[in-house]
Amino acid sequence: MTKIEWYHTRFGPSSLNSMVSTVPSLDASVSNPVSPQLSKRHCHFSGTVHMYPSNQREIIEVMPMEDEVMSEVAALPRRVLLVSAGASHSVALLSGNVVCSWGRGEDGQLGHGDTDDRLLPTKLSALDSQDIICVTCGADHTMARSESGRNIVLWLSRGDFGRLGHGDHSDMFIPHPIRALQGLMIQQIACGDSHCLAVTTDSLVLSWGHNQNGELGLGTTEDSLLPQKVQKFEGIPIKMVAAGAEHSVAITEDGNLYGWGWGRYGNLGLGDRNDRLLPEKVTVDGYKITQVACGWRHTICVSSSGGLYTYGWGKYGQLGHGDFEDHLVPCKVEALSDKFISQVSGGWRHSMALTSSGQLLGWGWNKFGQIGVGNNLDCSSPVQVNFPYDQKVHQISCGWRHTIAVTEREDVYSWGRGANGQLGNGQTIDRNVPTIIDAFSVDGSPGQYIETSKPSPSSGKSSSFISDRYAIVPDKTASSSEREYEHETSVPESDARRN
Repeated sequence: MTKIEWYHTRFGPSSLNSMVSTVPSLDASVSNPVSPQLSKRHCHFSGTVHMYPSNQREIIEVMPMEDEVMSEVAALPRRVLLVSAGASHSVALLSGNVVCSWGRGEDGQLGHGDTDDRLLPTKLSALDSQDIICVTCGADHTMARSESGRNIVLWLSRGDFGRLGHGDHSDMFIPHPIRALQGLMIQQIACGDSHCLAVTTDSLVLSWGHNQNGELGLGTTEDSLLPQKVQKFEGIPIKMVAAGAEHSVAITEDGNLYGWGWGRYGNLGLGDRNDRLLPEKVTVDGYKITQVACGWRHTICVSSSGGLYTYGWGKYGQLGHGDFEDHLVPCKVEALSDKFISQVSGGWRHSMALTSSGQLLGWGWNKFGQIGVGNNLDCSSPVQVNFPYDQKVHQISCGWRHTIAVTEREDVYSWGRGANGQLGNGQTIDRNVPTIIDAFSVDGSPGQYIETSKPSPSSGKSSSFISDRYAIVPDKTASSSEREYEHETSVPESDARRN
């Protein structure tokens, strides 16, 4: 018999606003104002504080199905605690220590021991023995953090640039612990395109992976195969970090904002288009900053007063200022001046903001419907996203071309690009309005059955480097709509085809 844990799905009338809550401040001492019965145990994730119960759980026993390579796991309905979207894949953390992934699997980013796409959420059996409380996606890799904060696991078959932090360029198909981080108390993790960041409980900032433009903040442009300490933050308490394609940002405990790395579109917010090899302080109208998120080449931050500021690449309206221009310093999104922003997320060329009242707004590139407003027209100003039954939203995560949200009813919706199954609805078509993921439905029986994969012991590493399939320069045969790559480097050759 195997023991598994699961959390109650209801704690009373106020529970709809308490399962995954966002508060204006990211300070760990802030209690959940909506549901006092929630403990203060939480994790940082993409600019959001997620709180969930630690004392109302049950132990149930189920019989494992040892003889099946692919099987269905019968379980009581589980709540989705966290969602995260990558370039073309998605990951969710469910109550009962269940991690599911779906979407594009060509690079092993799903962690199932193969390179197959998954059209439906599939449980990662490789993490059964881990008490995971945080998951986050990079472009084509994924990281997870255990409850103790002492065990960080990361998976991806592409180990180029050392982004896996294992000390080499090996490709991985299933989760492996980052041994260089074992023993450290990690409180937050962030993934960019090909680099990663981590913050310890004593405010140590670590970085590793690709460093062509100084995105690791180490003062060099050399890649790092192992986590390295960002010396610039010595003695400076760091609250959270975020990572874009090749730039990084951080917020200090006292609300100061820093940026470093690739800055050609002004995405560092320092008033120019220069790269920075070391973190530099960014001024935001004199306000303290409480949250920050990165898009591919743009940055989004929230002030202590709930104001939204954006800067960087604006060609597709992703900055929300009503134009399609780059902005080299943080500029307030005036269209949201009457809103208190509680959560933000950035995609490749689109952005999302969640208000304290649960209203979701989106803007930017909308070729695949990733804004979720029922059409495929780009928007340079925020537009409200509507959900069935006028549901409020609790959590949001942007992938490159798709978006995922968790609502007050604890249902999960997705929209945008669906070519690789990243929407999790069993199909490969795009959606321009929020569509429920039935596997996570609270009200329906599909939520009781989630498929699981059991990788063979030999699937940990690949025999060849999948990174060999990628070019350093863009694909010159890409369509004219993709020619913004003309000045870019380190873009997968197949990226244009994945559009």
